[in-house]
Amino acid sequence: MAPDTPLTDSRRDGLSAELAALKARNRQLEKINAALIERVESSSPSPSAPYAAFEHAVLLADQVRERTDTLHRTLDELGALNRRLTAAKAAAEAANHSKTRFLAAISHDLLQPLNAARLFASALEEQLARLALDDPTPGDASQDVSSPSDVSPGELVARLGRSLADVESLLGTLVDISRLDAGVLTADVAVFPVRELLDVLAEEYRQLGAARGLELHYVASHLSIESDLQLLARVVRNFLSNALRHVPDGSTRGRVLLGCRRRGDWLEITVADNGPGIAEHQREVVFQEFRRLAPRQDNEQRGLGLGLAIVKRITGLLEHPLSLTSTPGRGAAFAVRVPIRQPASVEGPAADATSPGQPCASPLAQPLLDTVIWVVEDDREVCAGMQSLLGGWGASVYCADDAEVLLQQAVAAPQVLIVDHQLGEGQPDGLKQAQRLRQRWPGLPVVVISADHSAPLKARARALGFGFLLKPVKPLRLRQLLVNRR
Repeated sequence: MAPDTPLTDSRRDGLSAELAALKARNRQLEKINAALIERVESSSPSPSAPYAAFEHAVLLADQVRERTDTLHRTLDELGALNRRLTAAKAAAEAANHSKTRFLAAISHDLLQPLNAARLFASALEEQLARLALDDPTPGDASQDVSSPSDVSPGELVARLGRSLADVESLLGTLVDISRLDAGVLTADVAVFPVRELLDVLAEEYRQLGAARGLELHYVASHLSIESDLQLLARVVRNFLSNALRHVPDGSTRGRVLLGCRRRGDWLEITVADNGPGIAEHQREVVFQEFRRLAPRQDNEQRGLGLGLAIVKRITGLLEHPLSLTSTPGRGAAFAVRVPIRQPASVEGPAADATSPGQPCASPLAQPLLDTVIWVVEDDREVCAGMQSLLGGWGASVYCADDAEVLLQQAVAAPQVLIVDHQLGEGQPDGLKQAQRLRQRWPGLPVVVISADHSAPLKARARALGFGFLLKPVKPLRLRQLLVNRR
């Protein structure tokens, strides 16, 4: 086999079995050889039969020579097999490295324009909402809403946002499954308040559910947990997306619950719905790849049947127990347990307190009016999208592809810095530029945005005290970070 030809799993297993057999044979021949030598050395024939003793010695010498030749041939075969295995391992590692570099490139290059589109769509949606508040003239209820020409601008923007979210979800799923298959997805485990994760998800999916006439009930918790925030968010998002997809709409009010419950040293995060439920014999099938149990409820729902398969692999990577309970005809509940790391005595609410019955107080209500925000981003479309979105929140936004440009322009001093990690070729990365600005303005709040999912980058940003968001940016999450850090 050529050294640069990657081996299949079955062929690699075959070579490993062959190698094991050769090693066993080698050990057997060594034992036989040692036994023959011992017989020669210990042989003491009778003095009365010198010729017989001579024949016996010659026979033993021939046997030793034959066994020695066989042993040498076996060792040569073993060496050749070892060289083949070494070459196959090197080829597999090279292919894996190439796949890793490809995933990093495709994550940035594909998600960059999608990131800009999401920013523009969110900014436009908020502008239309403000215009509707300024001019609350009711539309003609008799209009035929099935006609595309009669769809309101707000509805068009909402559909655009949902389409972009679908594209984002599909790309994210493909990248996730590729990274899992390549074995390059590593967890960046840290301690954080669970509300930092769930508050934004609850608000986001409450809005998505309301657009379909569905109700989302959120039970918050003040506990802190230890996990990878982005990977755990991926798990809970899959739970929520599946719940919204399968709960009934129309005459039966669809309901979804996102809640937390303490289970000893674990916090159980649960998403439950009142959909059709899952039969017992299908509860393992739902976690298999490319399997979807129920037909789509409408034409806007898209998916590859990979969501729950990714959930199972991510929870396995994080070592978080995963569970599914369901009663056919009444609904299903997916849950993941995460270790609690909050001390028992904390200031403020009790460590195991929850807030049932109503959504938690959202930080999104706090304004960003007159907040000076610097944005360091080398993509002009993303810059324009950031200026539209942040400007709509009342912020004064200054954008450039290098922090040095903003310093030379002598614009207003930043109160918050948003920086892309991967900037133009030859430029310092976003974290280095943020550190330079912090030397001038100590304590400057920083939010790093990147398409790089690597755990070392997240850990580096966290060690510097920077916020971290993955592309494409989710506006609710961005606004929460900005409000909390200003």
